[in-house]
Amino acid sequence: MSTPKRYSSILLIGPPGVGKGTQGKMIGAIPGFFHLATGDMFRSLDKESEIGLEFTRYSSQGLLVPDFLTVRLWRQHVDQLIARELYSPTSDILLLDGIPRSQPQAETMRDYIDPCMIIHLVCENIDEMVRRMQKRATEQGRPDDADESVIRKRFEVYAEQTAPVLACYDQEIIYDIDALGTQAEVLLRILSKIVPAIANPCFDRQK
Repeated sequence: MSTPKRYSSILLIGPPGVGKGTQGKMIGAIPGFFHLATGDMFRSLDKESEIGLEFTRYSSQGLLVPDFLTVRLWRQHVDQLIARELYSPTSDILLLDGIPRSQPQAETMRDYIDPCMIIHLVCENIDEMVRRMQKRATEQGRPDDADESVIRKRFEVYAEQTAPVLACYDQEIIYDIDALGTQAEVLLRILSKIVPAIANPCFDRQK
């Protein structure tokens, strides 16, 4: 069975600390979904490698990694996942968390992904998200999440560069989801949108 030219996908979009990774991991545990988080992809890099040093240089300042570098690494990573038979484009829906993060990325990614749904996690309480990220930094040993000034810089970058990504897609496929509440409550809200939609012909992995 041939690999499709573009991967059927669902995008998880939302500000830092809103719970994209948490929800992505839970949904990714459901057969037929594969969760790919670019943050995890970058953090798995050899910190002493050239690309690892580049990532650290940007993330430590709360800045986004350059588009060309992100997309290149993402493509290599997906190819490896397919080669290792961890992700099957013909049977799995790709749940993307952290890409695209800018309008240029969204334009470039049109050649590789076919987003049929966008889950837009919404939380207006920035202080709550800052607390979440600091708690996560302590629990997971993620120094890029510990410094409040860096965290708040990431919110500024999100508002300037990532939030406009939503305008690149058909508004009919964007679903705003309240991200406040327990993990189970938020998961239920997301699944109430995803489950009816996966019967849509756009999720045909044979494209």
